[in-house]
Amino acid sequence: MKHLELARKYFESFGRPLIEQGFPQLKDRYAAGLVGEGSGCFGFDDDYSQDHDFAPGFCIWLTDEDFDKYGAELQKAYDFLPVEFEGFSKNNIIDASRLGVMRISDFYASFTGCPDVPETTMDWFLISETNLSVVTNGEVFEDKLGEFTRIRNAYKAGYPKDVLLKKLAARACVISQAGQYNYQRCLKRSEKVAAALAASRFAESVMSMVYLLNSKPAPFYKWIYRGFKELPSSDEMQKIADDLKVILTTAPSAENILRIEAVTSTLINMLINAEGLEFAGYYMQDYAPQLMEKIQDPELKLLHPMADCQ
Repeated sequence: MKHLELARKYFESFGRPLIEQGFPQLKDRYAAGLVGEGSGCFGFDDDYSQDHDFAPGFCIWLTDEDFDKYGAELQKAYDFLPVEFEGFSKNNIIDASRLGVMRISDFYASFTGCPDVPETTMDWFLISETNLSVVTNGEVFEDKLGEFTRIRNAYKAGYPKDVLLKKLAARACVISQAGQYNYQRCLKRSEKVAAALAASRFAESVMSMVYLLNSKPAPFYKWIYRGFKELPSSDEMQKIADDLKVILTTAPSAENILRIEAVTSTLINMLINAEGLEFAGYYMQDYAPQLMEKIQDPELKLLHPMADCQ
């Protein structure tokens, strides 16, 4: 059983009756679901994931006003829900703060720094892709009031255009620096550890750029390749995924230099088509100036091309 399925079943069996019968004043004012940290929220969980935090439970999100009035009492009632369900135990929970009753504003602020939809371009820029993926994953089981979903939908729409351009420029620089430049220099010096680190940095930046071009935030590094394979499929995407797998799972080599160039060439074409850039050669960093030039926000435009909050 997947964690999202377990959470939904537990909510429908015990959570919905608890709230809508025990707290009728909240019947049309609460949101519930499973969103946040952990492989289960991304749907990436498997049998190995069940060793910790895989347990019956769900989140209940309330407005500040409702939390102040009913939060403590509702949390107490939540804590008394059955410990065992579908063969799983709440005693397996290590981080209880991920579940139970919480303010909508606290949930979003804890990951994005903003209790609501970010108000400025810089507020958006300061949100990492990882944290943006955390507040947009999982499932919302109920939200008649719509407040939690209103904010969630704004985050699911992705970064504003200027922030997207700035992040793409930063990725372009790292892809060139780590992959096209430093990887082969490390090999020439027989610095295999440094070459492996360069390959990892290159691959993560490549995948991040593809996620951004698909208006989807890249998740935590452990799941970035897993999620990458679930992005819209194409022959180009499959070739990138295959080459990255070889680059990351084999010893640094001259053959991998060719794979890095092949990945970069394909990605340059994707970037040109997506952002309407002029062809500037096969060195990815040469596209950063065009991306920076398209940025309208003066504060972002003044930042170094490589500056970012990943």
